[in-house]
Amino acid sequence: MKELLCPAGNFEKMRAAILYGADAVYLASDMFGMRAAADNFTLEELSEAVEYAHQSGVKIYVTVNTMPHTNEYERLKKYLKAYDEMGVDALIISDIGVISLVKELIPNMEIHISTQASIVSAQTATAFYNMGAKRVVLARELSLKEIKEIRANTPPELEIESFIHGSMCISYSGRCLLSNFYTGRDANRGACAQPCRWNYTNATPVTFAEEKRLGDNLSVEEYREGSFVMSSKDMCMIEHIPELMESGIDSFKIEGRMKSAYYTAICANTYKMAMNKYLENPSAYEYNPLWLRELESVSHREYATGFYFDNPMDNPQTVTQNGYLREKAYLCVATGEYDGELAWFTQRNKIIEGDVCEIITPGQCGRSFVATELYNERGEKIESAPHPSMKFKMRVPYPVKAGDIIRSSDK
Repeated sequence: MKELLCPAGNFEKMRAAILYGADAVYLASDMFGMRAAADNFTLEELSEAVEYAHQSGVKIYVTVNTMPHTNEYERLKKYLKAYDEMGVDALIISDIGVISLVKELIPNMEIHISTQASIVSAQTATAFYNMGAKRVVLARELSLKEIKEIRANTPPELEIESFIHGSMCISYSGRCLLSNFYTGRDANRGACAQPCRWNYTNATPVTFAEEKRLGDNLSVEEYREGSFVMSSKDMCMIEHIPELMESGIDSFKIEGRMKSAYYTAICANTYKMAMNKYLENPSAYEYNPLWLRELESVSHREYATGFYFDNPMDNPQTVTQNGYLREKAYLCVATGEYDGELAWFTQRNKIIEGDVCEIITPGQCGRSFVATELYNERGEKIESAPHPSMKFKMRVPYPVKAGDIIRSSDK
């Protein structure tokens, strides 16, 4: 059975991931994770998260994938013991010193080797297996053919995890010094300022050449909005589910702990629908173009397939437009109280009577309707729900369950 692994930057995002189809979530506590800017979890919150996830049959993987300095190991020991006591299912690790400490302190803890370890060969994957790893998260810089070769030449007990959706990095598997150079924020300790995604400009066209190849000039191409030679496109593999399902990959990973709860829900829902469709009848599988429409509704850069099929040296995958393509407005979320005609919602963004909306339910793509008959908590008819987190009732033409999302529509 293939696992869908989703990001959980905080408790709200974790709930969204679980409701919309995640088999497992990965998250971090307030120390030793590679996304220091995410909300993350205190140890107390993490304990609650483990209990919540396990009640839903979902696993929790905690990232411990920074490279701790010597003076941090005493604190790390306390965190590792806490993870073990609360029942975390696995730790995602990149540093061999941390691996050694985990084996010493909590020998029964499942170890997953982070993509930060840059695993690109069966030999390296097997070496980590021999060190006690249950799973390896492969580097993003691998083709599907190379992943299949790794699967064929590693112990069958070793699980393989690969990213299938989300941000790519211009640096090799996330190992970068630019952020530290520009801002003093260490990307390898979870504090990346993402300078590869800044807008760089030049006053005149620039060409350059290696000093022994002066006739082989290269140009820095500048678009109207600026130059984006370091900013990569986002990965999106929704159109290639059969290839992924047949590749030998055990866990399909979605990137995005710093993205919104809406992003988490939509990505989990879409990939789960596609995976389930394949499992129903692989030989009769049909791609649904609405799935890509769903994924285009979230915050993202231009999409590509990363290294799976293309050599970026032959097909450059840097973005051609500035910044993110913005996601559709997340208007409200259902509380679950539905009488067959009207349902209660909690506001996320202003919704106005007459707005064309879409409802998102686990296992289904967005269905369009027009917002009509809005009522406040006193039962008074209102023209809009303008206040953050206000409770209101609205007529909906579809059955509504707790956690269903209403978003704006482009229709």
